[in-house]
Amino acid sequence: MSVHHILSAKGHQVLTIEPHRTLSEAVRILAERRIGALLVTNGSRPVSGIISERDVVRAVSANGAQALDEPVSRFMTERVVTCTSRADVNELMETMTNGKFRHIPVVEDGRLVGIISIGDVVKHRLAEIEAEAQAIKDYIATA
Repeated sequence: MSVHHILSAKGHQVLTIEPHRTLSEAVRILAERRIGALLVTNGSRPVSGIISERDVVRAVSANGAQALDEPVSRFMTERVVTCTSRADVNELMETMTNGKFRHIPVVEDGRLVGIISIGDVVKHRLAEIEAEAQAIKDYIATA
């Protein structure tokens, strides 16, 4: 199964923030939207970085509350793994697990078209397992 299937059900909306915005602005958006990460974009490329809840915790832990007044670019993760909508969901799950990150932006032809979280992947995988179990039950019932 591909990322395209997840995005078809989930949608393509991606919340972003500019690198010069403050960490407190990022925190406000994360809290209001109840999400775990924002993509950082600057116009020249689809993904300049990502700022996650983990990044916020590290920033405040290392720099205290004054970190909230600093620009997102100071604390964002700059090396962001991306995928395309053709990416295999099982491979993506392995990449996320091995890399210990929870969000992967989806980029097609230099454009940001979505974002996949580990929650999206797990939800999709559970639906697949449930469908397989139901198919087996149906097969047994008609055998």
